[in-house]
Amino acid sequence: MSTTTGPAWTVGDDITVHRIDETPLPPATGPWLLPAATPEVVAGEDWLRPHFADGAGVLHLDSHSFAFTAGGLRVLVDTGIGNGKQRANPAWHDLDTGYLERLTAAGYPPEAVDLVLLTHLHADHVGWNTRKQNGRWIPTFPHARYVASRTEREFWAGHAMDEARRRMFLDSVVPVEEAGLLDLVDVPAGGVGITPQVRLLPTPGHTPGHTAVEVAGRGGTAVITGDCIHHPVQVARPGIGSCADIDPELAEATRRELLASLAGTDTLLLGTHFAPPTAGRVVRRGDSYRLTPVPAGR
Repeated sequence: MSTTTGPAWTVGDDITVHRIDETPLPPATGPWLLPAATPEVVAGEDWLRPHFADGAGVLHLDSHSFAFTAGGLRVLVDTGIGNGKQRANPAWHDLDTGYLERLTAAGYPPEAVDLVLLTHLHADHVGWNTRKQNGRWIPTFPHARYVASRTEREFWAGHAMDEARRRMFLDSVVPVEEAGLLDLVDVPAGGVGITPQVRLLPTPGHTPGHTAVEVAGRGGTAVITGDCIHHPVQVARPGIGSCADIDPELAEATRRELLASLAGTDTLLLGTHFAPPTAGRVVRRGDSYRLTPVPAGR
């Protein structure tokens, strides 16, 4: 469905996954984030045009979340950049978007969200964890259980942060912890069930505790990428890494393993930074892969 409530996809016959748009990312994002995805490389993957790249080889990237209801629980996957956050990246700095209005219009007002799944603790995935009220950052989703990998949180707890990252934790992670809402879980090799229909899958490399989210509807499955895949060009070229990957070799191995597991299946891949149409199915093409787009409403 794609209505005033925003784009959505059906997973099986009982789950509808909504894309909650925050903001398109500027054209300069691609060369910075994925430096090996040069215009020449992108031009060689003609299937990326016109949705995922333009004719000049410029990548299209977005910031958005996904929301769905499973087993009666309202679930949100990642919380974007947030409004009014002081960030070093100009594309993320002091935003003023209608994200919460779009989330509410899709049927997920903040006070009704039950579960917030954080694929990892980067600034553009945790920003709406909090909102400012009376000069203080407070949890945006006061009745939710926020869930992250224990490995992820413990890594950052022991990491020598620069000032920008320290500020991000103080405004977007620490207030949730102090409110007693952050639930850290161990994610073994086979993944961990959060609810009967939702699993966290270990997809390390971009960060040590990065997870993808598997959603199992009745008769269908979807996987939400987080940042183990930033852009569909990495489906065709899994060796293309992100400048923000903490362990580039592990990140590449993770991508290859995930893509191999999805290729030729009916599992819907939903990219956390994929521009519209955002979703697709992974198919083999020679010794690599491509993404066959699935428009909203399917």
